[in-house]
Amino acid sequence: MIEENDRFIDNGDETITDTKYNLIWLKYDYFQTNNKWCSWKGANKFVERLNEEKFASHGDWRLPTGKEARNLYDHECKNLDFIDDIVHIDYKFPEGCGSTYWCCEEKGHLAMAYNYYSDRGYHVRKKAKEDSNMTCRPVRTAGPKVDLPDRTSLTGRSRRD
Repeated sequence: MIEENDRFIDNGDETITDTKYNLIWLKYDYFQTNNKWCSWKGANKFVERLNEEKFASHGDWRLPTGKEARNLYDHECKNLDFIDDIVHIDYKFPEGCGSTYWCCEEKGHLAMAYNYYSDRGYHVRKKAKEDSNMTCRPVRTAGPKVDLPDRTSLTGRSRRD
């Protein structure tokens, strides 16, 4: 049963809707799906594959922006990652996920990443190896665009609402 105030809704098709920001996220991240980490190139190929397959009947999957990734962070949630460390994402997302996720922004040889242990957005070399504990959780827009607060500071540490 869906509660009226539930922000995240499990759609039953391996996706989760974020009703606050009108986004649909993959329920399982790349690491959970493939049992390995991904490079920047691997993350983008994963998104291409989802679109080619029309995963969950949609062909508009993408890597999230840093702001979108940041808005999944919830300090009150203490979910568990692949080594049972705490990651601060909603419990609707299954345990065993990664902790550092690729985002879509790129700047030269760098790409944005977001970490759900430390609540930090920062740049990572796009040439980071597949064994560097990086993963991705693709997203798609599910309705009218919602203005996202700019909660990431220039130092990489996020600001609270």
